[in-house]
Amino acid sequence: MSTNSFISGAAVFVVAIVASAYACGAAESADCKGSPGRGTDWHDCNKRLLMLGGSDLEGSNLVSTDFTMTDLRDTNLGSANLEKATLVRASLAGARADKANFTRVEAYRGNFSGISAQSASFVSAELQRTDFSGARLTGADFEKAELGRANFEGAVLTGTRFSMANLSRANLSGAVFEGPIDLDRAFLFLTRIEGLDLSAVTGLKQEQVDLACGDGATKLPAGLSAPAKWPCPPDDD
Repeated sequence: MSTNSFISGAAVFVVAIVASAYACGAAESADCKGSPGRGTDWHDCNKRLLMLGGSDLEGSNLVSTDFTMTDLRDTNLGSANLEKATLVRASLAGARADKANFTRVEAYRGNFSGISAQSASFVSAELQRTDFSGARLTGADFEKAELGRANFEGAVLTGTRFSMANLSRANLSGAVFEGPIDLDRAFLFLTRIEGLDLSAVTGLKQEQVDLACGDGATKLPAGLSAPAKWPCPPDDD
């Protein structure tokens, strides 16, 4: 091997070591023991069973953070990144989470009642039985989200996207929207839409309507009709 080839190979080896060290340092940069504050880095941290209500976590890095059964009521999560975070049975009631990233979170039976999550992303999130009652979700994106038995009673859904979301047995009755919402290819098996004015909804097809649960007060887009089975029996579960 020539001297130049040896030097070149050694240089590549050194660069690789430096890059590896940098990557390890970046992976370990989370301040898991630090106090909550704006711009906090708690990615991959264990924050289970804590009382963090009223904290200011605006703009924080909370990627893959475990908040199982943690109290985050009235917390400021504006523009925070919670991608792949665990929020199972956590309470975000009354939290401010506008423009936050909840992509692929796991929030089974989470309490999001009264949350303000306008323009937030819930893409591909696991939100079965989550309570969104009274939430402000204008412009939020629930594309491909799992929302079975989720409760949206009294929620503001103007401009919200539910394309390809699973809304089976979810409750949309009592939701508020003054503009269109996107239900393109959403799964609406026994979804409660009683009393809703859906005349401006986009993406809604007759086969979706046939699966859903409306009543005589439900208004449908032009060309769609109420199935004979309406109204559905009450959902006891």
